[in-house]
Order: sequence, then C-alpha cells, then structure tokens
Amino acid sequence: MARTVSATRVAALAGNFDRSPAYAGLADALVLLIGDGRIALDTRLPSERELTEALGLSRTTVTRAYTALREAGYAEARRGSGTFTRVPGGPSRAHDRALLPRPGDDEAIDLNCAAPSAPAGLAKAYAEAAAELPAYLGGHGYFPAGLPQLQQAIAAAYDARGLPTAPDQVMVTPGALSAASIVAQAFTSPGDRVLVESPVYPNATDALRHGGARLTPVPVDPDGWDLAAVGAALRQTAPRLAYLIPDFQNPTGHLMSEAQREEYAGHLRRAHTTAIVDEAHQWLPLEGQEMPRPFAAYAPDTITIGSASKGFWGGLRLGWIRVPLRLMDRLTQARVSMDLGAPVMEQLVLVRLLADADDVLAANRARLREQRDALVAAVRAQLPEWSFHLPAGGLALWCRLPAALGGAVSAEAERRGVIVPPGSVFAVEGGLDRFVRIPWTRPAEDLVEGVARLAEAWAVVRERPAPGPGAAGRVMVA
Repeated sequence: MARTVSATRVAALAGNFDRSPAYAGLADALVLLIGDGRIALDTRLPSERELTEALGLSRTTVTRAYTALREAGYAEARRGSGTFTRVPGGPSRAHDRALLPRPGDDEAIDLNCAAPSAPAGLAKAYAEAAAELPAYLGGHGYFPAGLPQLQQAIAAAYDARGLPTAPDQVMVTPGALSAASIVAQAFTSPGDRVLVESPVYPNATDALRHGGARLTPVPVDPDGWDLAAVGAALRQTAPRLAYLIPDFQNPTGHLMSEAQREEYAGHLRRAHTTAIVDEAHQWLPLEGQEMPRPFAAYAPDTITIGSASKGFWGGLRLGWIRVPLRLMDRLTQARVSMDLGAPVMEQLVLVRLLADADDVLAANRARLREQRDALVAAVRAQLPEWSFHLPAGGLALWCRLPAALGGAVSAEAERRGVIVPPGSVFAVEGGLDRFVRIPWTRPAEDLVEGVARLAEAWAVVRERPAPGPGAAGRVMVA
C-alpha cells in the first residue's frame, strides 16, 4: 500500500514559508521536507485541491509549486495515482559502500547509525555562508584553532550553560571523533591508563586505544552510574584520564544529574585524574527539561568534546574541544601533526546555526521526540519481553533481552532486511550480548517496520537459540 501524507500534515510541516512568490516558497519548503526525510521517499503528496484548501492558497499556486518540485527532481507524477516524492539520484544518493557494503543493504532499514537527518534551516544556512565565503578566499584558509567567529559562538554557548569560557579555550575539529584522536595524541602516552565506561561509544575508545592507552572499563548499569564503583576503580588503578558521557550516555541514554556530576568530580579530584567528557548528545533533551551544567563546571580541568553532528547534522563534520587555557598549546601541537583545520564553509554554516540554535534545535527535538515515541510504542507492543530505560533525550533505546542472544537477533534481523547492532559492539572487553541498541533516527514508519522485522527475528531466535555474528564487519559511525 502506498504511503501518503495528508494536506494538514504538509501544511504543518511547511510552516511559514516565503510567499514572495508563494509557489516558489512552497516548492522550496517541500524540497527541504523531502530532502531531510520529514516527508519520506515514495510518498503520495496530497492532491492540489486538498493542499489548496489546507494552505489557503490559489489552485494555480499549488499547481506551479508541484510543477517546480517535479522539475527539480523531488517529485514525479504517476498517471491515475497522483504525485509521489523522490530525490535526484534516487535512494542510492545516500548509500555509502563503507557503511553499507553488502548486497541489498541499500534496501534495508539501517538502524546501525544513531545520527539524525538534517534539520530545517540547514540549506538556508549554507546559502548565507556561501555569500560570506568570498571574504576568506584571499587568505590561506587554514585555521587550526577554528574560525574566530565560530570559537566565539561556541564559547558563548558554554557561557549560556553556566560555564564561563573564553574563545581561546576552544579548538574546532572535523567532528567529535577527530577531537578524541587529538586529545589522545596530546594527553596520553603508551601504557597510560584511561578509565572508560562500558557500554560505551566504541569509536571513541578505539581512538584512545590507538594512542597506546590501556583501557580500564567501569560498568554503566541499566539503571545508571554506580559512583561507588567508579570511586573504587579510580583508587585502585589511578588512571591518568577518564572518558565519560554524562549527557544521554551512548548507548544507555542515561543523563547524569547535578549531584552525580559533583560526586564524580570529587572522585576524579582525589585520584588526580582528568576527565575527557563527550557532550555530543547534550543538545537533545526531548522533554523540555533544563539540562545540568556542563561537567567542567564541577571539574575545571576537564577536557570537553563537543559535536554539531547530533544536534544539527553529521554532514557538517564539525566538533570542538574545550580545555583550560594552559593546555591549549599542547593541544595545538598535537593537532597540527594530524590536520590543519576544519573546512571554512562548514564553520560559517555552524556560526549561523548556533545564532538560531533555539529555533533549529526545537524543531529537531520535536521530530526526534515523535520518532522516539513511535519506536517505544512499537517495541512495547511487539517485543514485550524486552526491557529498557526510557531516555528523556538522546538518540537510542538500549534494550535488554531475556537471554544473551543479541548477536543472534542481529544476524537474523539482517536476513530480514533490518540492520541493528548487538550490545557486544559497545563492550570494552566483551560481553553485553543480552542487549541491542535501536536508534530512533529514522522516520516513524521505518522504525515501526524495523521493529516488526526485529520481532520476527526474535521469534525465530527464541525458538532455536544459537550464537550469531551480529554486526560483524560493519562500520559504526554514531
């Protein structure tokens, strides 16, 4: 059965588009909605008459907008069926063989990547940045610390969160993972101990391990952090650094409270251990709640890693590091041995997004909250034996299975056209095969269908338990 979107829904999504002229503004709004996935591909758009009534426009205006949409390659007319969404190049435009290398992957529902599509307003920010770019073309284009105006914007964002920050404390990087690699290069030596959470985002700990560090895992339980166990691990191992994710921890989704941050900081201080804090998900509280102050407000020596990928878009490939001023020279020396700066164009884009962050993030959070709720409802209805903590933000559910069959479920699900990582991917030293991570970053209808296929996989695996390779050989980026 063909997917459809109602005229009322399109009118709500399009919002207050530019009406000078109205047909062009409506066409531009629809291009953005289709491009970022808020109107899914191969969806039948409302009839011209229905959309005319919903928007209060003339029939001619809607007709011209649909014509412009088809000419731009974002829609096609099917005789006797209506107008359906598409994109130039088809679905394969977003297919990367490094991430989805296997036959049939481009048709699968990819729940391996916990990263959202771009928010509304991104294309506009690019257009404005392009107009400013010529001012930079007369220079060399290298900014190892970042464009000064972006450093200022990031510092101002920390100020607003209760952590006074000077622009010179900020280094802009090509993403948070690059930031973790720079930190590892600057502050670890072969054999240094680093305390890390488990489960945890595996690429970040790999970056620390590649720097020669010895990783000491400390569990993050399904119910949250055991700070007494953290304190004991710090006393026993005296690590140089501790890597933690206090804001909607990846993959568990836990949010560390103010009191927990203060207690954790005290343990670090007594052990003379410096925190590396990953704040990639701090942009994403989904219940309208006020976020705790940054961890560095409790532990001033903290090295903080930030990212634009989860709040805005991964394609920006921008992150940053905030450090005490006394550490910046050391960080810069490590940085220039790896790369000489992030792209100027994208930095100009992020400056604009940060200036309009409240509106851009509010719309993004609303979309993610809707997708989260659809995923949660589907898991509760179709996989009642699975349990999970309901995150108040972030991007994923960390589901606990009744038995250690996460790898087998992942393997069987892949045969049914849905890619989902087992918990073992997030383990520092093995284990966690009773878990599966399911992100809510796909459109709601994809999530519902993906869970239906997971339920089929679970029914098969439950009847004939057997280990499975899970996501073996797959690359994880978020």
